Amino acid sequence: MNPSTALATVLVDALARLGVRHVVLCPGSRSAPLAYALAEAADAGTIDLHVRIDERTAAFLALGLSRGAGLAAGETPAPAAVVTTSGTAVANLHPAVLEAAHSGVPLLVLSADRPHELRGTGASQTTDQVKIFGSAVRWFGEIPAPVTMLEAQFAEWRNVASRAVAASRGLIGGAPGPVQLNLGFADPLTPDGHDGPGGRNEHGETGLTRIAVAAPPAPVIIESGPRTVVLAGDGAGPQAAALAGRAGWPLLAEPSSGVRGSATVAPYRMLLGSPLGEKIERVVVFGRPTLSRPVTRLLSDGRAEVVVVSPRPDWSDAGRKASLVVPAVDVPEDHRVDETWLSEWVSAGDQAEKAIGAVLDEEGRITGQLVAREVAAATRPGELLVCGSSNPIRDLDLVGRIPHGAEIVANRGLAGIDGTISTALGAALASGRPARLLIGDLTFLHDAGALLIGPGEPRPDLTVVVVDDNGGGIFANLEHGARGELGEVQNRHYERVFGTPQRFELGQLCVAHGIAYTRIVDDEELRRELTSSTVGIRVLHVPIDRTRHRELAARLGRAVRAIG
Repeated sequence: MNPSTALATVLVDALARLGVRHVVLCPGSRSAPLAYALAEAADAGTIDLHVRIDERTAAFLALGLSRGAGLAAGETPAPAAVVTTSGTAVANLHPAVLEAAHSGVPLLVLSADRPHELRGTGASQTTDQVKIFGSAVRWFGEIPAPVTMLEAQFAEWRNVASRAVAASRGLIGGAPGPVQLNLGFADPLTPDGHDGPGGRNEHGETGLTRIAVAAPPAPVIIESGPRTVVLAGDGAGPQAAALAGRAGWPLLAEPSSGVRGSATVAPYRMLLGSPLGEKIERVVVFGRPTLSRPVTRLLSDGRAEVVVVSPRPDWSDAGRKASLVVPAVDVPEDHRVDETWLSEWVSAGDQAEKAIGAVLDEEGRITGQLVAREVAAATRPGELLVCGSSNPIRDLDLVGRIPHGAEIVANRGLAGIDGTISTALGAALASGRPARLLIGDLTFLHDAGALLIGPGEPRPDLTVVVVDDNGGGIFANLEHGARGELGEVQNRHYERVFGTPQRFELGQLCVAHGIAYTRIVDDEELRRELTSSTVGIRVLHVPIDRTRHRELAARLGRAVRAIG
């Protein structure tokens, strides 16, 4: 067994022993030793291998696989890995690495590299890959290209793999995220047909490091007195709902918080500017709340005390107004629930929800909010809903009721539109759950390459719901949309640089990728298709009118304000 084959074989075996199950491989020559080792591991059933030709979609697929594995395990999983050859292939992973860093998702990058002596020489596909992702990774490790095959090296390679997996899971320090292992490979890059130590053998555990996980931190007790709301941002988790339930405080939960259900105040963001919202004296924040400007104002204007709950060192405090940061929180044993405070919020939330529903029903047409409402209503316990950025996640935040036991996933680390289809494919595959994806047309187009899946590659049961408003509809409700109403020139500029309408046939694109396609013409057909069974991947195309976004938003606001 030559040195490059030995390194790849030992490393793949070690990662499998450390719990890494899913690996996404992109084709390349320098990464060939890993490709051979992974193919052997996949045949042996120790690794689930996924092959993609586009490194950017591959990285987001790995991100989704990590997310889905976490849903299946109920805890921070071993990371999914993505493997690339050297050069620009590695750079194409950067968007997913950044998303993983900001959202705290385990991700392992295995970047193949040329031997050290070829760096800086102008050799083909050779660039400086050392710490190419900068501060985005939790840890960086490098294994130089071995030139001899010494068994003493095998334990050292396993030790490096142990560090990489532990750092990605956040086992020490509590901050899971991406890790890069840069791996040098020298010729020959193909197996030579000679067996050798290093694979799954009696010495395969030598060098592996087990990490003892510390007990959860003890909660800090906070006083009962102030009128408090619990704000659950992205990734908040069940602790937010548990505190709200014990304390009797209103729960304001973003869709991807993990606690969006019947106990939450659904249209909370429209109530924050009301007289009821003005009464808030304290906000207890879990996760990363990033969806709406009313929430940002609440956390930034200083009128309410802000308590942040985070076991991680990079806690969320965009308004820089946090007065207390704690790893865990609870109320005193003698805490008394302020039933009036809670009932005010529950009543206001119910009335606002009815008022919003009445406006949507009166519209007599399909809108983004109506689609979000129907997608949420069709989601059942045990199912998975992935939501894209821009308007879909905000529409779901406004009108979506999600049953207990269903899971919502969204890339809210940096809230980009890239890689969303790939993330959904990965989450559905790793979780094994029936899944839906709610996205806009530009988000779909941005990651349409994710639908290019080779024959024999596993495909999940995934319904992709594309809300097509022919461009960047989110800008209509921002200040840019207001400028578009000022006159002909402003509107023309707005359409070109913000609206960005595209001319494409979504159905033909789906046919080209072998994906089932249905164009939705009314809400009855939408409900029927959403509740029908899905085998494989299919796309539901829902065209809507972008020119009326701003008008509808104003009507919804007036309806909520009218409830007093």
